[in-house]
Amino acid sequence: MATTLADAGSRLRAPARLPSFRLLWLGQSLSLLGDGFSYIAFAWITLGLTGSTLALGYVLACQAVPRALLTLVGGSLSDTWSSRTLMKFSSWARAALMAAVGLTGTGGALTLWMLCCAAAAFGAVDAFFQPARASILPSVVDKELLAPANALLTVAAKVAAVLGPAVGGMVVAFSNASVAFLVDGVCFALCGLCIAGIRPLARPAPEPEPDAPHADGERPAPAPAAGDSLATRMRAGLRYALEDPRIRTILVVDAAVTFCQSGPFTVGFATLAKVDLHGGSATLGLLNGALAGGAMLGTLVGGALGSRPRVGLLIAALAGWLAVGTAALALAGNTAAALATVLAMGFGMGFQGVFGLSWIQHNIPGSVLSRVIAVDMVIGYAVAPLSLIACGAVAGSGTGPMFALSAVILVVTALGILSSRTVRAMR
Repeated sequence: MATTLADAGSRLRAPARLPSFRLLWLGQSLSLLGDGFSYIAFAWITLGLTGSTLALGYVLACQAVPRALLTLVGGSLSDTWSSRTLMKFSSWARAALMAAVGLTGTGGALTLWMLCCAAAAFGAVDAFFQPARASILPSVVDKELLAPANALLTVAAKVAAVLGPAVGGMVVAFSNASVAFLVDGVCFALCGLCIAGIRPLARPAPEPEPDAPHADGERPAPAPAAGDSLATRMRAGLRYALEDPRIRTILVVDAAVTFCQSGPFTVGFATLAKVDLHGGSATLGLLNGALAGGAMLGTLVGGALGSRPRVGLLIAALAGWLAVGTAALALAGNTAAALATVLAMGFGMGFQGVFGLSWIQHNIPGSVLSRVIAVDMVIGYAVAPLSLIACGAVAGSGTGPMFALSAVILVVTALGILSSRTVRAMR
């Protein structure tokens, strides 16, 4: 047992021995910390300036809409240039933007339209960072280290997602929102410096790709022509993703899981805590904490494994696991049972997430990787608000019907995965 644990720990530590991975890890953490800062800063300064929650909605929408619309563009540019270049300049652009907002706010000259413009610019620039962040890893570590490297990056991302708003709130409490923007700018500037220090691995020149698919189902990436426009490259990436049954399955599963997570884990958790469990905000906090804790534990366990499981079967197992979990939540009669269920669901999501992302990075050619990841992100951006609206409507009849609907969707998803021989063989 001691030897097994030592081996697992050694596998998790292996990526951290690489200087470029350490810089990527730190840069991503600083960027996500900055994202949390920016949310608090935008929210607080908007409410302080206008006193209107409607105005806050306008500002946050100005940030979200450009990010969703431009993510495919960001993925295409990341494949055209390099993920490192795009991340570096996106970080420095966000640093300059946050510094400008902070200095303007310190001088008392900020207006609502300025905040809307700044939020829109932030969302637009961030759209170029996110696909590159997910696609840069294969150029930093060898394929054998993708799973543990993804595990370390994912855990850092979850910690930063918690610390960012918390630390941002403390900065606002002890100073003001304008100072939070300035601190935010420093985070993004440091992120840019870290990314600039990354040295990609030397790769051998690729062999010419055959026109026919490989025996294992892998397809060659579409060869870009010198005169290809951005729109042409975006269409080629979308076509590549949708024509491959394995990638198509991952996109469908991600959409189903997002739908069964966004609404049920926000509207559902709040209703479950207040109505069914007769608790308060502390109960809601415990449910979210159990989900995050389970996800981090599952991520670390997945990253520590030395084997490469059949990803297709693992994806089907995750859908079934979440279906059982959501059905159990519909029947949960006390807080302890609900917390145990949510913890187990989070563990499954974290465990599978490591191998799902690693499979994408391992099997999709680098020339189209960012575009495929961008397609997945855009689908998530579209599905999440639909889930919130649907769950908000269904939750009026209680959490039981809402969680039951999620369970049915996940069961259908799992059965659909298992019906495909190609997907079942994914490794």
